[in-house]
Amino acid sequence: MIITNVQFQTLICLYLITILISQTMAFMSLLSKSKKHQDITRDAILQTTADVCKQQALNKGQNFVLTLPMTVNSVAEACSLSQSAKHFQRSIDDINQHNARVDFWKYFEPSFHFCNEEFLAGRDIITAGVSAVKCSVKQQRYEAAREELGKILHPLQDFYSHSNWIELGKREPYSNLIKPNTPINNIADSETCRKCTSSICKDNILEDVIKNQKLTSGYFGISKPKGKCSHGGFFDASSWLQGGINKDSESSSHGYLHYEAASVATAATRELLQDIRAAIGDSEFLRLMGFSQTSVLCFVIDTTGSMSDDIDEVRRVSSSIIDSKVGTAVQPSEYILVPFNDPDYGPLTRTSDPNVFKERLNALRAHGGGDSPEMCLSGLQLALTGSPPQTQIFVFTDADAKDKRLTSTVKALIEKTKSVVTFMLTTGFSFRSLPIHRQKRASTGVFTQLNQVYHDLAQASGGQAIEVTNGTLDQATSIIADISRSTLVTLFQAVRNTVDAENISVFVDSSVQNLTIYITGNSPDYTITSPSGVSQSSTELNGTLGLIQRVGNFHTVRPNIAEQVGLWLFSIKSTQMYTIKVVGQSAVDFMFDFVELSQGLHPSYSVLNSRPANGNVTLLVSMVGGDSVSLTEVSLVEASSSNSLNGSLEEVASGQYLVTFNSIPAREFTVRVFGQISVSRYLANTFQRQSPTRFKASTVTITTQPVGTMEPGKQFTLPFALATNGTAGSFNINVSNDRNFETQFNRSITLESGVSVNDSVTLTVPENTTSGTDVTVTIEAEAVDGSDSNYAVLRIAIIAPITDFTPPLCEAVSVNANCSGNCSLSSWYLTANVTDGNGSGIQSVRILKGNGNLTTTTVFSDTGVNVTMVIYNASCCSQDLELVAVDEAGNVASCFHFVRATELSTSTAPPVTETSTTNTTTIPTDTTTTSMSDPTNQTGTNSAECCLILPVFLWLNVGIAVYKFMQL
Repeated sequence: MIITNVQFQTLICLYLITILISQTMAFMSLLSKSKKHQDITRDAILQTTADVCKQQALNKGQNFVLTLPMTVNSVAEACSLSQSAKHFQRSIDDINQHNARVDFWKYFEPSFHFCNEEFLAGRDIITAGVSAVKCSVKQQRYEAAREELGKILHPLQDFYSHSNWIELGKREPYSNLIKPNTPINNIADSETCRKCTSSICKDNILEDVIKNQKLTSGYFGISKPKGKCSHGGFFDASSWLQGGINKDSESSSHGYLHYEAASVATAATRELLQDIRAAIGDSEFLRLMGFSQTSVLCFVIDTTGSMSDDIDEVRRVSSSIIDSKVGTAVQPSEYILVPFNDPDYGPLTRTSDPNVFKERLNALRAHGGGDSPEMCLSGLQLALTGSPPQTQIFVFTDADAKDKRLTSTVKALIEKTKSVVTFMLTTGFSFRSLPIHRQKRASTGVFTQLNQVYHDLAQASGGQAIEVTNGTLDQATSIIADISRSTLVTLFQAVRNTVDAENISVFVDSSVQNLTIYITGNSPDYTITSPSGVSQSSTELNGTLGLIQRVGNFHTVRPNIAEQVGLWLFSIKSTQMYTIKVVGQSAVDFMFDFVELSQGLHPSYSVLNSRPANGNVTLLVSMVGGDSVSLTEVSLVEASSSNSLNGSLEEVASGQYLVTFNSIPAREFTVRVFGQISVSRYLANTFQRQSPTRFKASTVTITTQPVGTMEPGKQFTLPFALATNGTAGSFNINVSNDRNFETQFNRSITLESGVSVNDSVTLTVPENTTSGTDVTVTIEAEAVDGSDSNYAVLRIAIIAPITDFTPPLCEAVSVNANCSGNCSLSSWYLTANVTDGNGSGIQSVRILKGNGNLTTTTVFSDTGVNVTMVIYNASCCSQDLELVAVDEAGNVASCFHFVRATELSTSTAPPVTETSTTNTTTIPTDTTTTSMSDPTNQTGTNSAECCLILPVFLWLNVGIAVYKFMQL
């Protein structure tokens, strides 16, 4: 990498200053009292999501009640989707994490911060990203869409802090930043700033710049053009004698305008979100925000010949779950199916329609096979990369894994996604994988250890490896209904492989319902004691405490006593390995990520996409479940013992904590939290939660940087750096991806301790790859002796170049109405044409506001252009209508119509065609507001506006206005 003079000088400054003040600069992006990117993004998402839910409620004639202040939980409750609060919070966190990564990885790239007057390059980043978000959502790749959304929100928000937009007196968003087909004019072409004459630094922008409304932004570094504005701040040497113009915080050079800049940045973020909402629709917008996600039903199914009975059981249990939950608040939000055979696996089906899922299940047929091993891990890899994070995945097989080479890849994906994998292993597995002389023993119900790979992966994810016979599979599948419930939380889990008896205590709080205990093992002997002292042993299947169900090696305990809040005791002894897991349903839960902190001009953090390094470890923990929930302890617990290490907590935002550990367990560990739930002003309830996923530290580090998007038909180079602070030597490199793209990489790298080596991976994307899909690439490095390993997981969107930037055109044809008298007894309707010229074609026309009926028909015009004919009819009591037309490239045209039903009369009018879609201005009338386009105005909304036909007595005035407008 070639470092410029500016970068070199800046690095020296950063290095010297960081040494002096590193103890006070850590994580300022979260600790600062000023408005941060995280605050702006969260506020805009909450407001936009509330708007979506409010409009949906109004369209259905329902009330919408939102409790203030606006929080994740209050918006979820107002949307009648409180069970989605955790997924909503997770989505906001994901977007914010990728927003923060821009400061971490794009520190020296001015276009990502709108510094150095790089307005056009910054706008290109935003508009390309918006297109990528829309394409990814279209392919239901929501995780990739959130990643891209976070990346582009950072420069969009930075514009209002780093430019002089606010100093020019602007208090509305600059809409042209999110519209690729509009100009950014009036950029300053001469000197813009002078030295500050006071400590407040209000007067350093030249008067001519303000008077002529010239657009400029601050430069960072020593080598900046003479007379230009500096960014400002202690790390910007160019501003030490001059002052700057940034408004990043209250203490910034222009900090007196900080809150004005943050307010406009929030409005701009909402504007961008509304554009995405209009393009993808309300339901998809909620899915993008994780808001409609309650639970996910995900099956990975072996379809070889011996699996016929198992497939029938999967059909039965899935149909039972779907039928029992359809139409309820706990209906699964998504259904995912991945079949595997030999040598084939997939495709992945991901749908929100239960009937589509049933059709795909019913189409499965057991066939082929012959030899024992099948492509199980390939199917599981596809499920892990194609499912939302933290999905409960169920794998059905009776055969060994032929693709064990993917074991470390699958384990890496489990750690990264925090998904839980449960294996349903039937005796067909034992017969096909055991020698003849041992098959008889297996057939009598005495199970031998099945494929260790499945057990290891289940334990790593916090799932189960359930060994059953074909005849008892239907009993074991009850777990699917249990753990596919929404708001499922893990209170405790452990794996033990000792003959020593162990006493375990678990605190159950008042928010927990449907408490359930799962124990797997062939010889566990246990006694469970409730907080009230009621006990029951494993030999009592139906006792005073509750019901115990035993199927193969799987034990389910369902307490039915009234008093469940308090300390539960478990005394367990076994001659073989066993697992115990305590779960329940609760709104109170936690989410976390391993993060890396950075110092500098904008202290930030980056979420690790690999295992944490040995030594100091930092977690970013978010609590969900209400404002009454607080965290008191976070610890890393060894998975195979009760040993734990406590971290140091610091609350950096409401419900969000930075947790630092000075050391880390040497063996695999989970994350456990304790906290308090405020029941009243004087009473609090203790809670505990634990992560199902097991993690492991490493002396090896694999570092990658954000790499943008791939393009169909092109090669793509992914650079990475490899280092170790452990033993030097050779490391085996393995690279895999979930789409079988052709991959080239060096299979071995030799490392010296403490020395980083740069390398790269080259992927070839097939030309026929669908735009909007993504690929998950896993890079693994393992010491030759197997003593240590690490991985890096990257999800990269595949986006075809966009050439169509022109929104559709709306053309009103006629309105017929008879709205006199009682509005509920009369109705009105309009007809309109929507076209896209020579663009990509109309994708959809939808109602954004209004509760009438919409029908569309696509026909060919005389000129050969597709025309979408629109007919809308509604009651005269429904006065407002807003239609959005979206073309295949994701460009949006918003057609606003405001109709006063009491003044509507039957009328037919000649067509009025929209021309420019740059911005809007208002043509006022006494009774109706009609929005038209105005190409001279650069600060309007990002939409094309078309006008509704007005009552006859208004047509003359409006016709004159339209005529004058068309002459502009």
